[in-house]
Amino acid sequence: MPAPLFPALADGSAGEALRFGDHVLTYPDLAAVAGGLAAELPRGRVAVWATPTAHTSVAVVAALLAGVPAVPLNPKIGERELAHILTDSEPQLVLAEPGAELPAALAELPRRDIPLTGGKAFATEEPDPETPALIVYTSGTTGPPKGVVLPRRAIAATLDALEDAWGWTAADVLVHGLPLFHVHGLILGILGPLRRGGSVRHLGRFSTEGVARELANGATMLFGVPTMYHRIAGEVGENPVLAKALSGARLLVSGSAALPVHDHQRITAATGQQVVERYGMTETLMNTSVRADGERKPGTVGVPLGGVDLRLIGDAGEVVDDLETVGEIQVRGPNLFTEYLNRPDATAAAVDDGWFRTGDMATRDADGYVKIVGRKATDLIKSGGYKIGAGEIENALLEHPGVAEAAVTGEPDDDLGERIVAWVVPDGEPPAAEELADHVAKLLAPHKRPRVVRYLDALPRNDMGKVMKRALGV
Repeated sequence: MPAPLFPALADGSAGEALRFGDHVLTYPDLAAVAGGLAAELPRGRVAVWATPTAHTSVAVVAALLAGVPAVPLNPKIGERELAHILTDSEPQLVLAEPGAELPAALAELPRRDIPLTGGKAFATEEPDPETPALIVYTSGTTGPPKGVVLPRRAIAATLDALEDAWGWTAADVLVHGLPLFHVHGLILGILGPLRRGGSVRHLGRFSTEGVARELANGATMLFGVPTMYHRIAGEVGENPVLAKALSGARLLVSGSAALPVHDHQRITAATGQQVVERYGMTETLMNTSVRADGERKPGTVGVPLGGVDLRLIGDAGEVVDDLETVGEIQVRGPNLFTEYLNRPDATAAAVDDGWFRTGDMATRDADGYVKIVGRKATDLIKSGGYKIGAGEIENALLEHPGVAEAAVTGEPDDDLGERIVAWVVPDGEPPAAEELADHVAKLLAPHKRPRVVRYLDALPRNDMGKVMKRALGV
């Protein structure tokens, strides 16, 4: 019989499991309330209106206890996307926080309000590891989102690999303010602590004040995305309370997008801490990470996690084995998804003999550390015979004192094939385009200089802080 996904719920552990503001659930509390809800769930899929609350956490744990696939729904979702997800996944029930106002598209589904009290432990055999646990919809660059079917096996494998990489134990207390409809906030940020028998304090909404408060009062780990760490980097040098709290943390982890090197440097200068980066996708969960006991190399996402095989593939399908050539990351291992729901064509196109094609382009150094240079579709620029990663130019631009935010794309050019375009949010008076181009050329190489600079008030970002380059006209 498979081991339980959450041993601490099964063995009667008495510690605190979840804290969302005034809502605190111990492991016995969570076992009872999630167990009671699990006993009521239908055998088919259930949708979860995934607000950043204890209710969402209880609902997902209940579904996992019952062996029922849960479909997390972004509370900010648009009408068309919601209609597609409901048609595609066909949930039999929607679980929601009491009082939450749901869109009209959910009106035809039976609704069950999620309790935070009552119930009793739910006794059942642990489902087969290949049983679907979650169906998480990706934000597709073309076409409607695809439902990524994540089995219990993938969740357990990823969280156990992170236990090894980060020294994650039941003594750790995690703080974060991430959304709970995606892998980062939900699987890593909620299910991760629960699998270890530790605890999580969710801020509801990210704030540097909340981070400082929790880290100063027993929290040991912080999860965030680059936009959050950018705010921290901008404040920490002038905020001794924040600096002291961060300096006492055991581990600061950034993910979902690349953290600019200059933000790494500002945080380290103020706190002595070096932020750990890791790399994953909805389809693969976590692939690589800088290890807690390993060398920290800002600008890299570390080495493959235990159980994960990783290779780089060149344009001709060859395995890249030198230290300079950019290749597409492909991975295989127990962390992979099962399929795209109702899309056997897309599943077949994404997987090559067990290897998942990530679409992310990278290099590897002599120590095996992976450095992502961008997405194959939007971040690999072919200009003047060179293959150029947008990420390194973005990092170079961010080292200029007049640049607050930067994104780099390519656009057609009759002479170069593609020209490099910099989209810049200035910090004060906008620097001259020629000055920025010279700055990049000096740091990197002349062929990597932006040929066009466009100034914006803000970069378009999604809920996870990733820049939406499609909205920049790419």
